[in-house]
Amino acid sequence: MVMDKPIILVSNDDGVNSKGILALARSLRRVGDVYVVAPERERSAVSHSLTLHKPLRVEKLGRKMYAVSGTPTDCINIAINSILPKRPALVVSGVNKGANLGDDITYSGTVSAAIEGTLLYVPSFAVSLVSKVSLDFSTAVKFSVKLARYILKNGLPKDTLLNVNVPSKEKIKGYKITRQGKRVYGDAIVEKIDPRGKKYYWIGGNELSWEGGKDTDFYFVSRGYISITPLHLDMTNYDSFEELRKIKI
Repeated sequence: MVMDKPIILVSNDDGVNSKGILALARSLRRVGDVYVVAPERERSAVSHSLTLHKPLRVEKLGRKMYAVSGTPTDCINIAINSILPKRPALVVSGVNKGANLGDDITYSGTVSAAIEGTLLYVPSFAVSLVSKVSLDFSTAVKFSVKLARYILKNGLPKDTLLNVNVPSKEKIKGYKITRQGKRVYGDAIVEKIDPRGKKYYWIGGNELSWEGGKDTDFYFVSRGYISITPLHLDMTNYDSFEELRKIKI
């Protein structure tokens, strides 16, 4: 008896034609029945935004490959609730061009696609290449296939997704389970004057350093390890309850 392959939904925030998603989808076909549903253009740093005030268009680009005129979150929602023939067994988002370390997760469309998959009760992970210069996705893709096989067999803890960051180094030392670190930035806003004498602004300061300790994603990636950071949908700060109960209003 031939068993059907599990459906794997692949998305990203770099756009449906990015090299990272194409390499990822191609390799994951060894593991499952892959559908690519991704933004029609780059939608980096859109976080977990959902398009509510205009219609979305879906264009079929090829066999099991679709471009959506929306955000990564839109893509996961539309794919699971409309495009796919049945619920996927796994959502994989990436491979992103550039790191999604520390505070990046609050902005990242790549991570948000995995968050949306988790919200819809599908095991999910996001994977990023810690480089914007060297775009050799081979190591990230190989690791993603191994991780996909593990999750398809064993699942993930409830309401938990994985944020994976892969160093762009020839020799990877291994992987570590890490916690989220924190970036330390310089001036976040750059103010300029256009040729007509009007001010305009660029958002995005220079990264000066990072902090958080020797168990963080930054620490291990900088030392040649792949970081796997488990993220939980419940963002409640339980440790603050005792302090906040002192509030008298």
